[in-house]
Amino acid sequence: MSLDSAEASPSSSRDWFFPSPSFIHSTSNSPQSPNYPRKFSTIPRHSRSSHTDWKPPKTSTFRSVSSSGSAAYGDPKYGRVRRRIELRRREKMAKQEKEDPVLEQKRDVSKAVSGVKTAIGEMGIRDFGQRVKIRWQMASYIAILITAFGSLVHKNFSLHNQVIDLQDQISTMNIRLQACNTSDTFDTISILQEGDHLSSKGLKILALTVSIALLSMPLFVFKYIDYISKFRSSYNCSEKVSLNKQLEYRVDVLLSVHPYAKALALLVATLMLICLGGLALFGVTDDSLADCLWLSWTYVADSGNHANSEGMGPRLVSVSISFGGMLIFAMMLGLVSDAISEKLDSLRKGRSEVVEQNHTLILGWSDKLGSLLNQLVIANESLGGGIVVVMAERDKEEMELDIAKMEFDFRGTSVICRSGSPLILADLKKVSVSKARAIVVLADDGNADQSDARALRTVLSLTGVKEGLRGHIVVELSDLDNEVLVKLVGGELVETVVAHDVIGRLMIQCARQPGLAQIWEDILGFENCEFYIKRWPQLDGMQFEDVLISFPDAIPCGVKVASRGGKIILNPEDSYVLQGGDEVLVIAEDDDTYAPGALPMVWRGSLAGDFIVPKLTEKILLCGWRRDMEDMIMVLDAFLAPGSELWMFNEVVESERERKLIDGGLDLSRLVNITLVHREGNAVIRRHLESLPLESFDSAKRLPYREAMVTRGQRGSFSRGSWIGEMQQASDRSVIISEILDPRTKNLLSMSKISDYVLSNELVSMALAMVAEDRQINDVLEELFAEEGNELHIRLAELYLHEGEEMSFYEVILRARQKREIVIGYRLENAERAVINPPNKNERRRWSVKDVFVVITEKE
Repeated sequence: MSLDSAEASPSSSRDWFFPSPSFIHSTSNSPQSPNYPRKFSTIPRHSRSSHTDWKPPKTSTFRSVSSSGSAAYGDPKYGRVRRRIELRRREKMAKQEKEDPVLEQKRDVSKAVSGVKTAIGEMGIRDFGQRVKIRWQMASYIAILITAFGSLVHKNFSLHNQVIDLQDQISTMNIRLQACNTSDTFDTISILQEGDHLSSKGLKILALTVSIALLSMPLFVFKYIDYISKFRSSYNCSEKVSLNKQLEYRVDVLLSVHPYAKALALLVATLMLICLGGLALFGVTDDSLADCLWLSWTYVADSGNHANSEGMGPRLVSVSISFGGMLIFAMMLGLVSDAISEKLDSLRKGRSEVVEQNHTLILGWSDKLGSLLNQLVIANESLGGGIVVVMAERDKEEMELDIAKMEFDFRGTSVICRSGSPLILADLKKVSVSKARAIVVLADDGNADQSDARALRTVLSLTGVKEGLRGHIVVELSDLDNEVLVKLVGGELVETVVAHDVIGRLMIQCARQPGLAQIWEDILGFENCEFYIKRWPQLDGMQFEDVLISFPDAIPCGVKVASRGGKIILNPEDSYVLQGGDEVLVIAEDDDTYAPGALPMVWRGSLAGDFIVPKLTEKILLCGWRRDMEDMIMVLDAFLAPGSELWMFNEVVESERERKLIDGGLDLSRLVNITLVHREGNAVIRRHLESLPLESFDSAKRLPYREAMVTRGQRGSFSRGSWIGEMQQASDRSVIISEILDPRTKNLLSMSKISDYVLSNELVSMALAMVAEDRQINDVLEELFAEEGNELHIRLAELYLHEGEEMSFYEVILRARQKREIVIGYRLENAERAVINPPNKNERRRWSVKDVFVVITEKE
């Protein structure tokens, strides 16, 4: 049986099929679908004997594809792909011609296998014919047959082994052929993928071009703007501002007006850098656009990520993106740093809003602030502390440093400083002005008129707060003439304290009554006893004389009459009966330390002597010059007896004094009780003081020379004309009243027995603090410092009792009521300070006629 017949047999299972080099898998929609049926072209059998003469069919296999697939491939879109496939097919054919030896080996193997099969068939037929025809000769030839059969069996087994080897080789060849077929399939797919790659390559080139164009666009825009600016300037000489400057101005305004413009501009720049970088990476790498955008973000976020880039193009793009990322993050760091610095700077400079309520607000800064804070701290101590807010046109850190240097304990009170102007509503809102329970406006140090004008503008700003004010306004003024205008503007919200007027009147009272300044310190300050007003319903229907002895720990001084609109009456008549709604004004240590008790049994008695105190002529020396000198002169003229003299010793030229006094509103022709005597000089210079008759003044008497010589051995050695020694000799009789601005100076003066002093700033601060805590007290203080009404006096004990008489303090109060006076305290003969609102008022003790009592009485 020949190999050709074996190949022609339809029952042969080893027919040779060679796939066409131009096969295509395709579905109706996609030529690359794996479900597309494979199509093979079969080599004709009559041409298999000579492989070298075989030629591929001229008909393209694309025509055998389904109609949908042929329609897709017939599209001009795939013309280039078809040409590429034809070219590849021809290359495959040339390659197969080079592989003819391999095909010849395959044919030899097939022929050998067919020869083996034919030999096996012929031996079987020949052996069967011999057995039939010569059966009768079998016995004789048995030996020959056995030998022949053995040789045939041996040959059969050897052929069988060769068949097995050939089958193994055929299997190997089939595996190689299948591998060749698979590579052809992959080549076709790669051709299609190459076509897709060509289309994506066009997109990448487009993306790279777009990114470069967008990057270069700002340069062309700036060049165009510059060109337009130069063209306009050359065309129109009247235009002074170029277009680029206008653009810079608009950008500057945008960044200044909108607070978040810088952050938004930085965000837009970051997004643009990421997008442009992603497009550029997409153009130089094989990654997808999404991966390129993510990679661009990593380059922007971390400049070290570009180290893994490979290739000139990717490295150049990645370095550019990383450089832009460094600039972006540098600007971001600058914005964040500026924002943090600005926030810390605003906190340091006191620009944040104060979130408080029921606090005391102080507007302004002066040398009275320390004393005012000290008094407010003492007032808030019973409440466990409070909140005091200070706003001035100073740096917050400087204010806090100055307050920290103040030598007093804050006792739980917190002092908050803010920098701002009280004339600006935004700054007032920053300190929660509408929620403050009291607002204190301090006068500026300097010109009085300018200070009062600023205080008036501050009151106008406060009344213009939209939310309204919860508390009242306490205004410190420098000139009494401006008080009416401030009250007119502020209305019922304003309480005024005229500092110069208070201090001037107080110095006049202290000059006539040495020791009165210490009493005022005790009454005005919160450290000892002060004024309080409260209603006690259990006292309704009681006469004021009985009310005086109804408080064991307080001393009643007046009544706030409800029927008269809340008017406060100091030192009312004994027969006045308290009505419903009336409140009692007392002097007590604190508002919760007193209450009315059971009415004690007190023996009244009678006065010890003549209570009439005649007015005597006085001679007073006034050293220095004050702006409100005319007011002090008018007060002295009302207090002193007719024929008194006022010596004015200062450096102001005499010709200028009268002009200053007249400009201040003083009519010299209306002075009734005093005569002005002018002397020029400086109180600090010794020879100027020695030219004055110091021994003739009631406020500073100098002892005669003989008495000074008698006591020279005891006091020390002095010259004949030494006025200092003579003043020291007269220390028990003479008093020099000094106005002190700094409270620390009193420690020096307290060591000397020849001087009394008035702490002007501290007393004014005490008055401001007291009015800030309770505005009703301002009416009491105004009456006590006024020219008419009631005032504080120091009376000798001999006017009320006899030497060695034993009495209780309640009995002294009732005896003083015979002349309509209210005794509020006393000072013993050898004591340095007076006792206001003494305890144990019902306890009897022995008094001396050299003791003195502090009383509230009508002005004489």
